[in-house]
Amino acid sequence: MTMPLDLLMFAALIAAILSGYPVSFMLAGTAAFFALIGWLAGQFEPSLLGALGQRFFGVLTNDVLIAIPLFVFMGVVLEKSRIAEELLETMGRLFGPIRGGLGISAVVVGALLAASTGIVGATVVAMGLIALPTMVRNGYDPRLASGTVCTAGTLGQIIPPSTLLIILADVMSNAYQQAQYAQGKFSVETISVGEMFAAALLPGLALVAIYILYLLARATFTPKAAPALANAGERPSGREVMRAVVPPVVLIVAVLGSILGGIATPSEAASVGAVGALLLAGARAGAGARLIVAGAVALGLVAVLAGLAPVRLQRSDTGALDWALGGLATLLVAVGVVAILQSIRRARAQAILTPIVTSTMTVTAMIFATILTASVFSLVFRGLGGDARLEEILTAMPGGPQGALVFVMALIFVLGFFLDFVEISIIVLPLVTPVLILMGHDPLWLAVLIAINLQTSFLTPPFGFSLFYLRAAAPKEITTGQIYRGVIPYILLQIAGMGVVWLAPSVATWLPRVVF
Repeated sequence: MTMPLDLLMFAALIAAILSGYPVSFMLAGTAAFFALIGWLAGQFEPSLLGALGQRFFGVLTNDVLIAIPLFVFMGVVLEKSRIAEELLETMGRLFGPIRGGLGISAVVVGALLAASTGIVGATVVAMGLIALPTMVRNGYDPRLASGTVCTAGTLGQIIPPSTLLIILADVMSNAYQQAQYAQGKFSVETISVGEMFAAALLPGLALVAIYILYLLARATFTPKAAPALANAGERPSGREVMRAVVPPVVLIVAVLGSILGGIATPSEAASVGAVGALLLAGARAGAGARLIVAGAVALGLVAVLAGLAPVRLQRSDTGALDWALGGLATLLVAVGVVAILQSIRRARAQAILTPIVTSTMTVTAMIFATILTASVFSLVFRGLGGDARLEEILTAMPGGPQGALVFVMALIFVLGFFLDFVEISIIVLPLVTPVLILMGHDPLWLAVLIAINLQTSFLTPPFGFSLFYLRAAAPKEITTGQIYRGVIPYILLQIAGMGVVWLAPSVATWLPRVVF
């Protein structure tokens, strides 16, 4: 019995990706090859490929996806400007004197960096270079130290703003609309990035709490594995803590608060984050910081003024007060622009501007190339009848909707051993999520479960990206085996986190329902 072309196509894609070639080339090449085979076998209609132009145009004009390069830029700026490094050092001194304190500081810093950068690689490398050597020198079990650093770095996937959540919002919104059309509804609802961020916030914080409880329990029952910091030195003063913590927190509040409060769209909020990160980097540089801080305050006042008293000088009934407000807003914007230019000049003087722009373009190009070529793959896969076959498989699962969901979550978990979260999100999820939503699963709740599952893919050997990042940054005395063994308890904690969201759906659905 020969394997159907659609299943053979999916298996060939996984084999091609494991060969090490760039994913986007493998997606497009596999799709083209099986489109040709399907056409020759009479199983694929080549006229379907005429829809590719419309699909590409839809991706390139998608307002949701525009936020991705801006959030990436924000994270890269915070990494290159050493703001993350200062935060790590301060938190280590603050929590170090208690048992398990260094591990707790790594988790807390991971959560703060997740909410201000959302870039897993930057966080894992920073903590691998700073926190991990300190933990090992202080007598921490190398496996516990490695696992903690790896896992804390992955919080950038579940705590907003996150590239994963933005992609998931787009994928789940399309799946939700597709499910509603299948139900005969033509006045459809959508899922916004703001709703996705709100849904993931509490589960992300719940994971942070689970990690900290585990570290406290481990330090209590096996004190030698997580001792208190010896020779802790002076604990940081309140001023030092404020200096390290307040800037990232202000940035987090500005970005997430504007989205959740309905003040700004995700793209606008991402712009605020990008500019804010640039100003933070410039202010940290030393001389000239007062001008940059003044510019940041001025831009904040402009935002407040625009909300309280919008200036519209083109109206015919404009009065003296309107012109005065217009002049004030112009002055504030001018101060802000000067501060931004000063920050750019400082970044260039410190030789970090080029790496920032290069990293941003590299990551953005990788994500969009994968999204575009995945649309080619999914079109051919559907043309070969793959979506109908998946629907048959899911509906035939024992246990009904719950059984189908268990199967999909297990499939995503296994694929996470071999594939990147972008690949799973763009290739697999559009095929399975419409069926799950039709079965009655709440799309936001489902998206959060999938997000935690995809976060776990960063930890699962052999291709977990956090493992690679830490291996590159870890001291030589830390072995690869210790890193792999160290993440196993955290993988189990991730599964426990999914269980919490599964058994208590309100953890994911309460905040979006209240805010939106």
